[in-house]
Amino acid sequence: MNYAEIKYCDVANGPGVRTSLFVSGCSHHCPGCFNEIAWDFNYGKPFTQDTIDSIIESLKPDYIQGLTLLGGEPFEYSNQKGLLPLVRQVREVLPQKDIWCFTGFLFDKDIIENMCKKWKETNDIDVLVDGRFVEELKNLNLKFKGSENQRTILVNESLKSGNVILYDFDK
Repeated sequence: MNYAEIKYCDVANGPGVRTSLFVSGCSHHCPGCFNEIAWDFNYGKPFTQDTIDSIIESLKPDYIQGLTLLGGEPFEYSNQKGLLPLVRQVREVLPQKDIWCFTGFLFDKDIIENMCKKWKETNDIDVLVDGRFVEELKNLNLKFKGSENQRTILVNESLKSGNVILYDFDK
């Protein structure tokens, strides 16, 4: 797996101050995508244990709320396999940090009904922003998403209830 960029002290891709990893590779190719350069799976730098170590170190300060995975497409199978060691190590070393992920796949249809059943690598995350970016539904007033079709989902709560539970930004 390759990655396009790592943003340390990012405040645009989830609540609080975060470390954001932009993976390379995406098959969605959404018109109007903000990160079209990351569609290419070969773009960027190789993702290694040194990369993981650097990300974990960046997450250690108390003012860092968590990790955000985006891209490209973190839920492409090859990227899931690459991200699994990172997610496991963050959970082990820094269990208090939350993990957000942005994906063009749908949580209930693509991830739960398909990926989780096929691949053990499907990521263990806290909050998922799902759905492809749709340029005609673009809304700059949305928190942490680009188009009105996208949902911000509490993953653990949704899995426990069997229904999609949305993140409440007013809490």
